[in-house]
Amino acid sequence: MSALRKLAASFVVPGPAGVAIRDRLRVSESDAAVLAEVGMFLGSLAAGDLAERSRQGLAHDAAAWAVRKRALTGRSSARWAGSITKATHDQWALARRGQAAHLAWLHKQIASIEARLARPLGAKADKHEGLARGYATRGEWHAKSRRLHTLKDRLALVEADWAAGRVHVVRGGKRLANTRHHLEAAGLSEQAWRERWREERMFLTADGESGKRFGNETLRVTDTGQISVKLPAPLAHLANAPHGRYLLDATVRFQHRGTEWLDRITANRAVAYRIHHDTARGRWYITASWQRAAAPVLPLNAALARGVVGVDMNDDHLAAWQLDVHGNPVGEPQRFFYDLTGTAEHRDAQIRHALTRLLHHTRRCGAAAIAIEDLDFTDGTSREKHGRNKRFRRLLSRFPTAKLRARLVSMAAEQNLAVVAVDPAYTSRWGVQHWQKPLTTPRRKMSRHDAASIAVGRRALGHPIRRRTAPPHPDQSDRGGHRTAQARPDTRRREETRPHIPGPRTGCVPPGGGAKAGDQGAQHRSEHPAEQQSWQQDSQ
Repeated sequence: MSALRKLAASFVVPGPAGVAIRDRLRVSESDAAVLAEVGMFLGSLAAGDLAERSRQGLAHDAAAWAVRKRALTGRSSARWAGSITKATHDQWALARRGQAAHLAWLHKQIASIEARLARPLGAKADKHEGLARGYATRGEWHAKSRRLHTLKDRLALVEADWAAGRVHVVRGGKRLANTRHHLEAAGLSEQAWRERWREERMFLTADGESGKRFGNETLRVTDTGQISVKLPAPLAHLANAPHGRYLLDATVRFQHRGTEWLDRITANRAVAYRIHHDTARGRWYITASWQRAAAPVLPLNAALARGVVGVDMNDDHLAAWQLDVHGNPVGEPQRFFYDLTGTAEHRDAQIRHALTRLLHHTRRCGAAAIAIEDLDFTDGTSREKHGRNKRFRRLLSRFPTAKLRARLVSMAAEQNLAVVAVDPAYTSRWGVQHWQKPLTTPRRKMSRHDAASIAVGRRALGHPIRRRTAPPHPDQSDRGGHRTAQARPDTRRREETRPHIPGPRTGCVPPGGGAKAGDQGAQHRSEHPAEQQSWQQDSQ
């Protein structure tokens, strides 16, 4: 049996560092016209600033940032210029991080293909020697060698862009830009596409300022829900309020976290706003966001003081089971289903509903922590890792691990629940092996996912997943002490493989044979095992 990989320690996931809430704006026709004109004007400024920032590349510094901001201030205002330059910086930095991730992915793919190309056709993988499996056929080997050259050419281009500080970004989205060449397949006319393109490139985002009235001087939202926009200098003729401001007819009322938002603007604390037009629905929305003080991370022992709810994430449901502090399953398994088909909004809503039911169940159980697997499927969709298993790769690609984990952390923080991340190694395998059959009853049908949730919870609590017993005593007396039912949490290497002891076992050799026959056999007066003595009936 191959050695098990080293398990990472469990940890409490830090809470969210920011808050964002959204509400719909039921704007009038005049409001929509003004917002569209202001958004397109500021969007053109943002596009030019992004192009200038991209041309500067790695040579950009604080002085260059100040020059860009002064140039935009004369065409709009100081506050709008600050918001535009900050958004440009964030977008360039995000593209840079994506470029670094793409470089790492290319290096990993090239190394994987080269390792498999070096192996003979049909060769099996050898984990002990660190050898990958070979390709099945000569045709597959030839196709992968061509793909290797393609990836190397792509790597050379990306490395050149990385060294020069060159990024490729599109205001409005790369997907929408490519849709321009496939209007018939997308079901859009050229006019409809152009309208969507203009509205996606609008810029109506203003950063908050602490100490200013209601926390934002550019996009001001009062405690009564009135919204006013500070117009850029070239559009001052659109103002309907003093000091070059436009007061919208629509009002806003944040339902979610409304009290927290009201407390911030009443104290004149910074709140950032973004006005966005959803072209698919034809609706306007406003999003308010602010930073929150980083809460201290709860110690692991304190988070698990009242037990834990172990969760196994699957393609269509969350399997959960409550465990007490000793690692014993309590109650019945719970399953929270969701549907990941359809639009992105539908999938996001399904995830929120499933997590809401999970959090309510945790509160009812009295536990203060939820244990989940620390999954990362960023490289799990590779064709080199799963071969021709397209169905499994498609499952991994659509599984929302990052979104589910982020939403769970943010929603659990509002319920004062801790999220504990554990190493996902062998949880499903050992859960099925040690917990599925013992917990199956005529009235309870255990699935492998329910067993995996127990494994996740036990690992978070520090208990071993596998129920291993101590080896037997040399005889039937109790001088060796009571046999332990399982290794203690502080026992080192408790979840590793048991060493194979060479030699005969009971039932594999004739009675009285083997190295320990003298201890195992019943002794005769002649000091030899009774089984070795031949017996013959007396003829007399």
